[in-house]
Amino acid sequence: MSEVHIMEEQKERAILLAVDTGSGYDTEAGLEELKELADTAGAVVVGRIVQNREKVHTATYVGKGKIEEIKDLIFEEEADTVICDDELSPAQIGNLEQELEVKVIDRTVLILDIFASRAKTREGKIQVELAQLKYRASRLVGLRRSLSRLGGTSAGMGIGNKGPGEKKLELDRRTINERIAHLKSEIKDIVRAREVIHRQRERNAVLVAAIVGYTNAGKSTLLNNLTGAEVMAEDKLFATLDTTTREYEYENGQKVLFTDTVGFINKLPHHLIDAFRSTLEEAGYADIILHVVDISNPDCEHQMKVVYDTLHRLEILDKPVITVFNKIDKAATEENIWKDDRSERTVHISAKEKRNFGGLCSVIEEVLNQSMISFEKTFSYQEANKIPFIRKYGRLLEEDYREDGIFIKAMIPHQFIGKLAGRNNES
Repeated sequence: MSEVHIMEEQKERAILLAVDTGSGYDTEAGLEELKELADTAGAVVVGRIVQNREKVHTATYVGKGKIEEIKDLIFEEEADTVICDDELSPAQIGNLEQELEVKVIDRTVLILDIFASRAKTREGKIQVELAQLKYRASRLVGLRRSLSRLGGTSAGMGIGNKGPGEKKLELDRRTINERIAHLKSEIKDIVRAREVIHRQRERNAVLVAAIVGYTNAGKSTLLNNLTGAEVMAEDKLFATLDTTTREYEYENGQKVLFTDTVGFINKLPHHLIDAFRSTLEEAGYADIILHVVDISNPDCEHQMKVVYDTLHRLEILDKPVITVFNKIDKAATEENIWKDDRSERTVHISAKEKRNFGGLCSVIEEVLNQSMISFEKTFSYQEANKIPFIRKYGRLLEEDYREDGIFIKAMIPHQFIGKLAGRNNES
């Protein structure tokens, strides 16, 4: 028997479970996404069950009759895990496990589990552990089980055994709260260091474009193929968690920093929003936002809404937004049907095939230049070192070497007018 086959047999066999309350949430699309999450976490999905109810059962999530159906499917498929498409209470998880006699996890635990396995940097690991501990702290009383292992999965309930914190701790409420306070302090240090970087960028007049979007929309592929970055890009949800920034230089010498951010997802746990706030708020420091959308996904309009809702939660909606409709190489419909009235501009590309990158760069340049103003000044020859600065961060329209100095006519970002103008400015 091959090694690959042995590894496949060791994967957890999972059944997906959802309740459709008729609230407008697309349950089938939600389960399809839940399957992708389970695949990413390393489980094999062997079945799915949906119950139509006015509301979820307060004790067992689904009704008694549906529990019997789940038991039968567990037996038929030799499943050992049930994954629910909602965040469950500790009582619901405990009652379901007692009834089904297999492990039960919810959507939140599954996402935390994936984040634990994907976090590579110190900051990412800290933020994941903080999210896990906040989740556990809210469930200590209800779980009534041993929480003695601080592993990658939340309270040992996720897929596999992954994560940054393989430590043995007595996870009582006091210990957890102490650890949470320590992690928050570490994140504050990271935030302070990031603010220093942002101030340095402002002093150097660096223009920044933040790349946001639903998970697996192609953000990392766009960053890689546009700037030559080497960010891991897989056809999986949450392939990358850590923020990456790379520089792009236009032919005219103007430079822009592109910053990739963690992907958004439907029902993104609030524990993760809170823990990753410092990373997600990278978009708040940017001059523009590139909202990458996978137009080959039939649920892309809902995904766009999730992204805007998340930006609203983070209070980041005061920036010009360029909607980048990606994966035109896989789309089944014509490009011109895709529109976004909430954005400044739209552009259609294939990040994988580098199609229409010229159009994308032109649109970015146009939107960035909207914040630029006309600037004219004669610099003394002792100030000649400011000319390369203008070439780098603005557009040099005219350069004339005269007897009294160097006459410059240019377009520059408005926030840097004071840095260049001095007392004798004319703008």
